[in-house]
Amino acid sequence: MGMKQVAQSGWMTLVLVIVAVGVGFSIWMRQPAMQAAAPPARTPVNLTAWVVDWQWESGLADAGELGKALSRVQAFAAYFDESDQPYFTKAFQEALPQIRETAEVAGIGELNLTLVNDIVRQDGSESPKDSKLISRLVSTKEAREKHIAEIEALLDQYSFQGVEIDYERIPDKDWGYMTAFYRELYERMHAKGKSLRIVLESRAPVETLKLPEGPEYVMMAYNLYGTHSGPGPKADKAFLKKLAKRMTAVPGDKAIAIAAGGFDWHGDQVTAITEQQAVKIRYTNGSELKRDAASGSLHYQYTDDKNVKHTVWYADGSTLTSWIDTLRQAGISHVAVWRLGELGSGTLDKLVQAAATAK
Repeated sequence: MGMKQVAQSGWMTLVLVIVAVGVGFSIWMRQPAMQAAAPPARTPVNLTAWVVDWQWESGLADAGELGKALSRVQAFAAYFDESDQPYFTKAFQEALPQIRETAEVAGIGELNLTLVNDIVRQDGSESPKDSKLISRLVSTKEAREKHIAEIEALLDQYSFQGVEIDYERIPDKDWGYMTAFYRELYERMHAKGKSLRIVLESRAPVETLKLPEGPEYVMMAYNLYGTHSGPGPKADKAFLKKLAKRMTAVPGDKAIAIAAGGFDWHGDQVTAITEQQAVKIRYTNGSELKRDAASGSLHYQYTDDKNVKHTVWYADGSTLTSWIDTLRQAGISHVAVWRLGELGSGTLDKLVQAAATAK
């Protein structure tokens, strides 16, 4: 090969090197863009919430702010009187017209009634989560038929679109009767075009129960810490993941309920507080606020004017949305919030962003 050929060969080699480097650089430049591509859209959340009779005004205010982000509002609650008849408190009867109006104006999908197995006596005494009441309501075919007829009459009289059964502390011996009640009630509701949702406690033996197809089931995922324990969050992410996994044993549509607000532990007492109350107490006492990594919950301590030490744990918007994201990742897209009333404005905004109306 002559010098001219060598030179030409050298130039050709240089050109090929430059081209190769350019192509490689172009590919390298595209990598960050590919890696930074927008993540896949998150599963939208079907969000529901409870409005309670003892705090219905602030609960309705929150419902109005959430509006169409809520697919359903549960009016809590119908209790029972001393003769085992469904019982509405005076506060609930006064609130119901405004609850209905707020739901309609805000464009909320459904307004349903929640029944809870609390007995409220004429003298004002109560028997919360009465197990014996459950036995009386469901332990025979005749008792179940009578109770179902009472529920049907309530829905017709007050024009509810569905019903939720929140019967807790169910005796082990009555689970067979309860599942029969769920099935029979669903058949009646379905025939009338009404919805049925069943609340399950986290201790319910869902893995061994023969729950009927048809109703929506919602498991309570809160009070991991509460009136029964020392200070801590209402839930943490590990607890939510565990319950979401257990819900795979439940048929049909399923939801998990998370709780707003928190608790104030002081001495031998535990007091439930709303988010706004927790924020006000902290500002009043100038306490240092910390966020727990395992749960996303906020907590602080303070000493009151009687020199009593308090420990407060509560959830804010970031807490609730982190729980929602945890449930999303675990395959749960139906989330119920216990309960509306004195949520922070930032929390309401975050819930609106997280929710999608299932219409």
